[in-house]
Amino acid sequence: MNEQHQIQISKFLSKYLRHEPEALGLELQPGGWVFVEELLAACNRSGMPLTREQLEEVVQNNDKQRFSLDEGETRIRANQGHSTPVDLQLEPGEPPAVLYHGTPEKFSAAVDREGLKKMERHHVHLSPDEATALKLGARRGRPVVYVVDAAAMRRDGHTFYRSENGVWLVDRVPPEYLHRVPRAGAR
Repeated sequence: MNEQHQIQISKFLSKYLRHEPEALGLELQPGGWVFVEELLAACNRSGMPLTREQLEEVVQNNDKQRFSLDEGETRIRANQGHSTPVDLQLEPGEPPAVLYHGTPEKFSAAVDREGLKKMERHHVHLSPDEATALKLGARRGRPVVYVVDAAAMRRDGHTFYRSENGVWLVDRVPPEYLHRVPRAGAR
């Protein structure tokens, strides 16, 4: 399968496993899981024919590791990013001392004032490294990267979770825990 087709399938799966499972006739189980066979049947009914082999290829090759199969490979889920109600059954974890968040520059004034909010999602997503945050922030314009003082947040009682693909999740990041990474050439 070519890369463009993998991206098309990944976007389709993201939409329905994170935001609109009911539109495909799916119901997310605890943990966000759906049975692979039910998903494949729903995809075929909706005009997005998908084989098990193609699904496994998308799960394996997705650059952001958005999806996971359970140990028996009978169920699939999106790792994070849900706007639909679901308990992902994530356990609290001890984050590294610093994490990162990238956002388009047009949102940076609001982030400076209000911090990071989960908006329509279940959590704020934080990256373990600056390069990933920069890439994510650049998706919709010129990026601004923030360093998040995760150690101070933990000391102050904030709870962190780590998704299966290494993304750190938290309910919000107040502005006092954020510091902009200076941009090359900025004064």
